[in-house]
Amino acid sequence: MQISNCSKSEEIIRAICGFNWEGITQAELSDVARIYYYFSVQFRENLRIACDFHPDDRKLRDLEAAECYTDNLSPWPGVASVGERIDHDEFMRRLLTLSPVDDGRRETLDQMGQAYLQAIREIEREARAQSIASYEDGGLERVFRAFLKCRHWSTPSLQAFRHFLMEHIRFDSDPEYGHGALSRHLKPDDSKILLLWSEFQGVLVEAVPRLLAKSGPGSPCRHGD
Repeated sequence: MQISNCSKSEEIIRAICGFNWEGITQAELSDVARIYYYFSVQFRENLRIACDFHPDDRKLRDLEAAECYTDNLSPWPGVASVGERIDHDEFMRRLLTLSPVDDGRRETLDQMGQAYLQAIREIEREARAQSIASYEDGGLERVFRAFLKCRHWSTPSLQAFRHFLMEHIRFDSDPEYGHGALSRHLKPDDSKILLLWSEFQGVLVEAVPRLLAKSGPGSPCRHGD
């Protein structure tokens, strides 16, 4: 399918998937993990907004239970004990503490992440609620598979991040019971969710400019993802 037939959000997802993931260093991948922590915060906030919009939606409540105060990523050494129930963004926050980071670089990335969060929080709540379907029904699975093209995962933080990514691919990809199946009925309006994907793309590039060094075609554009 030609890219001109894709939605604008699909074009951004394709662009992210086509970034130079194979070429970034271990330190740069660690920067991506820190930025993704901030994405995970807004994801949790958006999911709870979606639940507020649809208080009687059993599927969304099931999705919330799978993403918030859950033990489905536990255990992981230094992050979560056996059976420990935590939000997924808390899992990300903890894993970032497993490996040392230069104080100046951490401060710079945290400033980027906070600015990103502020931008997301200024987007209308309906768009934030609808973003969950775009994230869960294929969008994030494709992005996570792109992340996994990176070559360097040897630090404790990155090993935990890889666990996070691989488990989320498993959570999202089941066609009947996966997270996509729990959210696709929200039917996101591309004009509403476009800015959320654009902000994510922008903060990734801001944090790791080398991602733009070699852009491939990305994953195929598939309507309904």
